[in-house]
Amino acid sequence: MTADDLTRFRQWFSGYVHSFRLPDPGDQENIALKEEHTRRVCENSVRVAEAEGLDRSGVLLAEAIGLFHDVGRFPQYAEYRTFRDGVSVNHGELGAKVLREEGVLHTLPGREQEIVATAVRFHNAFRVPDLEDPERVLFIRLIRDADKLDIWRVFFEYYEEDAAVRPSAVGLGLPDSPGYSPEVLARLFDFELIPLSMLRTLNDFKLAKLSWMYDLNFTTSFRMVRENGYIDRIAKTLPRTEEIERAVAFLHTYLDKK
Repeated sequence: MTADDLTRFRQWFSGYVHSFRLPDPGDQENIALKEEHTRRVCENSVRVAEAEGLDRSGVLLAEAIGLFHDVGRFPQYAEYRTFRDGVSVNHGELGAKVLREEGVLHTLPGREQEIVATAVRFHNAFRVPDLEDPERVLFIRLIRDADKLDIWRVFFEYYEEDAAVRPSAVGLGLPDSPGYSPEVLARLFDFELIPLSMLRTLNDFKLAKLSWMYDLNFTTSFRMVRENGYIDRIAKTLPRTEEIERAVAFLHTYLDKK
């Protein structure tokens, strides 16, 4: 992959996103949220790829995957007005379909096309798929880390904003009630990811985001979590209970070990 390829990809992406301009200001804010998220994920992808020693071509490939990883979000939101895959469509699979049908990757060698399409398709899977291809798995893991690092940013910035101006799609429509589900919290102590199907409240959703710590793959990613204080910034929005405090301490211990 070359820098010229990446320039062309950026131009295509910009035009594609602008084709989804929506008349309602709230809807357009959600589209803009994903456009900004994409820019940040590209930055994260480059930082992790460079720090982990990928060569120039690999760094460019990582950035291209970051650019395309959420391309399915735009037609998803335009049709369903939600970012919840469970009630609409799998945006990773839709993104890979868009890239294929639009012929976006046609200038890349076949191997690189395969890597990009696979990483886009599986970046949002509950777990990394069991593929007998270390290179494809590497880029899947990289985009998953880069994506999580920025979703955490979006998440805590959402809670630091006044409720009246928060983008409507960030909280997935879950009720903002004061409690949380004990079975959800218990999974944190078992080093388990928390699936969306278990979530009943917005606090459950916050706990699920904290469980993503167990799905990070690179030392650089853990360093970025610490640098940005993601654990504490999300935790301060949760109820101040003894078991929540224990869970936060548990996560900090895990981060220190990593």
